Amino acid sequence: MPEVTADPDTATTTTLATVEHAGRASADARVVPASSRRAAILALALGGFGIGTTEFVSMGLLPNIADSLDVSEPTAGHVISAYAIGVVVGAPLIAALTATMGRRALLIALMVAFTAGNLATVLAPSYATLLIARFVAGLPHGAYFGVAALVAAHLAPPGRRAAAVGQVMLGLSVANVAGVPAATWLGEHLGWRSAFAVVVVIGAATIVALRRSLPGLTDMRVTNPMTELGALGRSQVWFTLLIGVVGFGGMFAFYTYLNTTLTSMAGLSVSMVPIALMLYGLGMVAGNMVGGFAADRNLTAAILGGLLGTAVVLGLFAVCAQNAWAALLLTFLVGLAGTAMVPALQTRLMDVADDAQTLAAALNHSALNVANAAGAFLGGLVISAGLGYRAPSVLGAGLALSGVVVLVIALMAGRRSHRPA
Repeated sequence: MPEVTADPDTATTTTLATVEHAGRASADARVVPASSRRAAILALALGGFGIGTTEFVSMGLLPNIADSLDVSEPTAGHVISAYAIGVVVGAPLIAALTATMGRRALLIALMVAFTAGNLATVLAPSYATLLIARFVAGLPHGAYFGVAALVAAHLAPPGRRAAAVGQVMLGLSVANVAGVPAATWLGEHLGWRSAFAVVVVIGAATIVALRRSLPGLTDMRVTNPMTELGALGRSQVWFTLLIGVVGFGGMFAFYTYLNTTLTSMAGLSVSMVPIALMLYGLGMVAGNMVGGFAADRNLTAAILGGLLGTAVVLGLFAVCAQNAWAALLLTFLVGLAGTAMVPALQTRLMDVADDAQTLAAALNHSALNVANAAGAFLGGLVISAGLGYRAPSVLGAGLALSGVVVLVIALMAGRRSHRPA
């Protein structure tokens, strides 16, 4: 019997449904050749690359969008919010409504919807239609990553579930290193619509790759909407989501104001900011790889290590922000420590969700978008209060430590619920 969870004595105690799921995953991993498994995970990661590119490229092209549509830049910023709202709404809704659908067909359908939303973005004739297009493009985001994580874990050999999940999420991290800078450069030179046209091409390529590389996945368990909605009644699902919201809120409080922090405090020139952002993206890539490896050995330790690591490096950044070299190194380390939690949180959600794994896995990305919005908002508050640009890093360290508190409460609650009467 393959190892299903690294923490049998904690809240991730394996349920019968999870054991059966892992058993089918191991059986399928033996049937699917290693080369085919790698091709399938690469196709799934390509979709993540496209999603990551479209999610973040808007931030660098806001002035271009504002000028093109004759609106102010703050007003243009609502297109980012529209996408995030689409993610938050779409993840649970799509996961529940498509519970009876085959996983292979669902992934392809989600990527078709994503590609159509980005095509609508390219063709949007007005600001109002652009808002609608960005909302539509965001709807498949969370469900795609949730189902892709389940498929990757299903195909993974024994003891490699979290690593496979991390490889899928790697597409999102690589987008920050390569996809977003390249699309932003193109958008600045050929118009902002060209950046989203690139995303349409990536989406179309992903559809082809998924059709060619994904096995039938007929042995993957499907459920029904009511079963999936049952995840919302499980306290450990909510605890895990809260860990993500609080822990990642700290990272986003830091990241949102990184540009100004580096130029005003570390003394970096504006031309050096893209290099710093690339270092952050490289940290995310490393974090996915390290996090997947660690989570396959001990889920709780991986989450705890990510939270504590994030708190430490954010605290150090607040102290060393005026040293340019230290600031650049710590920017890389924040990306690494924060992202290292992603495979572990995603895997823990699948473990504690019992037979509602699709909804739980998709909700992880709703939680991350809530963390993005909350972190940016709270970071802005401390700056507006006159505490300076060190304050978001201090705030972020405090939020990461708060995530540790939530994790401890979750483990204690899990042990109480499994204590014999």
